Parts: sequence; C-alpha cells; structure tokens
Amino acid sequence: MTNSVRAEPVEALRQAQGERAPAQGERVLDLGERAVDSGERPLRLAMVAGEASGDLLAGLLLDGLRARWPSLQSRGIGGPQMAQRGFQAEWPYEKLAVRGYVEVLRHYRGIVGIRNTLRERLTQEPPDAFIGIDAPDFNLDLEEALKARGIKTVHFVCPSIWAWRAERVDKLRRACDHVLCVFPFEPELLAAKGVPASYVGHPLASVIPMRPDRAGARRALGLHDEDTVIAVLPGSRVSEVEQMAPRFLGAAALVAKARPQVRFVVPALPALQQRIAAEARKLGLGERLQVVAGQSHAVLAACDLVLVASGTATLEAALFKRPMVVGYAVNWLSYRLMWPQRLLPWVGLPNILANETLVPELLQDRAKPELLAAALLEWLDEPARMAAISEKFTALHLQLQRDTAQLATDAVAQVLHR
Repeated sequence: MTNSVRAEPVEALRQAQGERAPAQGERVLDLGERAVDSGERPLRLAMVAGEASGDLLAGLLLDGLRARWPSLQSRGIGGPQMAQRGFQAEWPYEKLAVRGYVEVLRHYRGIVGIRNTLRERLTQEPPDAFIGIDAPDFNLDLEEALKARGIKTVHFVCPSIWAWRAERVDKLRRACDHVLCVFPFEPELLAAKGVPASYVGHPLASVIPMRPDRAGARRALGLHDEDTVIAVLPGSRVSEVEQMAPRFLGAAALVAKARPQVRFVVPALPALQQRIAAEARKLGLGERLQVVAGQSHAVLAACDLVLVASGTATLEAALFKRPMVVGYAVNWLSYRLMWPQRLLPWVGLPNILANETLVPELLQDRAKPELLAAALLEWLDEPARMAAISEKFTALHLQLQRDTAQLATDAVAQVLHR
C-alpha cells in the first residue's frame, strides 16, 4: 500500500475483535421500563432503506427488533424483505435506488420531495426512533432534521468514510445518536470524531453459510455437477444494470468462445430479465446463459467464479468463498467528480478489507469485455489460486460473523433509554 493511502482502518480491522457482549449480571435496559411500552402503546419506529441490499439488512434487523418487541410498529421506505416483517412501506425503495451524481440530478426533485414529505409526516407523528439503513445521501439529511426536532436517530451501516468522502463524519456527528457498524475497525474511527458507534458484525456473514451447498444450489437451478459455472451479477439497480450488463454479457460471450463448456447464470431484476435474455441471445450465448429472477444467493452458491459489479455483492461473493472479477463503470461526469475523492486504491470490499488486491478490479475505461474476459480466464487457468482465495475468504467470514440482530437491537435499546 502506498504512503498516500490511509492504512489505519485496515490495521484496526486486523486487530479489532468487535463490540463486547454484556458482562454476566450487567443490566441491559428493556423498553418495558418506558411508559411507551407499559401497555399504553407499542414501540413505533420509522425506517428508510434505499435499495435491495438495504432492504435485506433492514429485514434482518427487524427480526431482532420484533423478537424483543413483538408489538413493534414500523413504517417508512422499504422493500419486500421489510414488508415480510410487518413493515408499512409508504414508498418502495426503488424510488431512491439511483446512483452517481448525474443520475441523482435527474431524479433530484422527486427524491427531495419524498424526503420532505416523510420528514413532515414523522415530525407530526414522531416515532420513538428513526433508523436509516445505509443510503447516506438520503438518510443523513433526514436524520439531521429529525434529530433537531428531538427524535432519536440511528444509522445502520457506517458510510465508507475510510474509503472516500471523509468529510461525511461531520454530518454523522450532527445527524446520528448512534451508528451501527458492520466492519470492526469503524467504531474506533468514529469514536475519535465524537460519534457513538457499535460493531454489530455484518448481517450477511450470519445469513450466508460458512460452507455453501453448491450441489443443492445447482440442482435448484438445473445445473450439472460437472458444469463450470460463472455467475454474472451486473448490479441491483436499473441504471447500474443498464450500464454494466452489455459489458458483462460481452465478456461472457468471449469466454464462451474460448471455453465452450462454461455456463453462465445471471440473477436479474425481474423487470430486466427478458431484456438481459434477449441481449444474450444476440451475442450467441443461447442456452449457455441462464437468466433467473433474483436468487442471487443460490447463483453464488452454485457457481465456480463470479463477474460482479462493485458494491455489497462483492462481499456476498467473498462470503460464498468464490473467486471474482470486479467490474464497474458510471457516467463519465459522475466518474470525474467521484474518483478524485477516493482514499483507497480499491472499490471491491474484499480488497479493502484485506488491504491488498485479492481479486482483480477493472474500472471505468478498463471495464471492457475483452479485459473482463481475460481476467475470468486467468482464474479458470489457475485452480490453485482459486483454492487459495477460498481460504482467505473463510478467514474474512469468521471475522465478520456476529449475532448482528441481537447486538443491533441492544444498541437501539440503549439509544431509546438515553
């Protein structure tokens, strides 16, 4: 790592062991001590998740919250995982799922209108606390306004201030009563800036099995044990998929020519499933490429190798112990504005957490089908390298595995009683 890159977060990651559990006999406050839960009314929380990964995280958090407070009422912005836990979505998270500066500007008025409307609703009917799930550009402004009005605020997933836009720590201090961190080095960084925080582990590390059932996943997807399978994950947002799918499918077509036995599986947004399948047919992939609605975890469990867009999916692939090639590109103006703000040389979470280049990253102009295909073929040509990366990812999985729902719920309870 060069001297121009901040190394402290990664060093802390290697040393930190996570937030301690309550000591034996230590009293953990229960909401039953509050008048709000004394039979007068149930606990009321407002929450906002801005995309599919946030919906998943919020769903896991709601499991812990509802286990502690069965009569919990929750509302705001969310998706299907939250709805399954009784969450009342006043808007679907797709309304906020926009990436990049230019793309956000196109939807700015609509997004700000939603935030203003929600802020006024929560001001008129204050919840006991607001929990923002990731989506910092939307949630932190909302949290700051709600906190100023006396509503307690929790932010789940620390923004990557250690990777880029370090100035957001000041916003966190103004906006949040507490931050729930998914990486062990983050609470120490935040504490140094006066931001209360807890390490709760990464929820995905508890959801994803330490030893994925590859055979079962292949049966469920109609794949054979002897198949060499590459998972193609072009993103979780429509704008992201539209940018990355042509590049990724082009790479798949090139790999298919070099390795006729390879099969490809794309877990797609249902709305884009037919479009991706049609593009694959144009490239001559035909039956070699299978497009399924969702099921990204089944696809990751079944595959041998992953071509993935930057984001949470890179961590998911690592937790499934799969080697990967990370590719990413955005609108050229967004790239010019965003790239100079980076503090680390990587965008993929496996590389960031390991503090080294474990997996190749091909970004912006380098995210070309030819280069992506070459990187995939390099993995397939080196089975020993593929086995070694699996061992590194197992160690990472163990480090991130905690009882996230319980730790996060305990932290929320403490905030409610301050």
